[in-house]
Amino acid sequence: MEHDTIVEIHSLNHWFGKGEASRQALFDVNLTLKRGSLTVLMGPSGSGKTTLLTLIGCLRSVQDGSVRLLGQELNGATDAHLTALRRRLGFIFQAHNLHESLTAAQNVMMGVQVQGKVANRLANQAATHVLGLVGLSDRVNYLPANLSGGQKQRVAVARALVANPALVLADEPTAALDKDSAADVVELLKRMGKARATTTLLVTHDNRILDAADRILTLEDGRIIRVEERAK
Repeated sequence: MEHDTIVEIHSLNHWFGKGEASRQALFDVNLTLKRGSLTVLMGPSGSGKTTLLTLIGCLRSVQDGSVRLLGQELNGATDAHLTALRRRLGFIFQAHNLHESLTAAQNVMMGVQVQGKVANRLANQAATHVLGLVGLSDRVNYLPANLSGGQKQRVAVARALVANPALVLADEPTAALDKDSAADVVELLKRMGKARATTTLLVTHDNRILDAADRILTLEDGRIIRVEERAK
């Protein structure tokens, strides 16, 4: 795997169920994600987008084919190895998944602490810094109940980015946001990605955010049917 290649997938197939109840969800998927790029993965519901995302994110085991993440093969990897790799990634979901009893800074600190033993003082400094980068320096001590939907999702972005992961996986992160907030979140991911050389794979149905993508992949019935490279 080249140094600037974060994910390299060859001939990936995946099934759900066993025996006569088995259903194939992915067919011969081939994909490369380069460092610092923002790739959007589109397709109808049930096309396999989230399945692909969870395989790359070490949330499922690879059954057939090759998935190399950060230079390491996932096919045949132990649960412990998958867990260790997963801790090096950032995740953003449609539901921001913030802890309602924790402040914005405390929620973001969790993104550092999952990496291992980090002093609270250092974790708080990192959280405060990245909240400033996402435009929430005046909301550091706010509880989620006192934040707008767009602000909550920016906290989720900050949590995903605080440990400076090589790869961020985002599943429908703008679905619950209005147009302006959605654009803000994706531009933020792109800007932070370029500044930190962070690669982002973003699953979406949201046509409003496509202009920010470096590349758009279309998945249909478990197959990548279209790859569109966007002008830089």
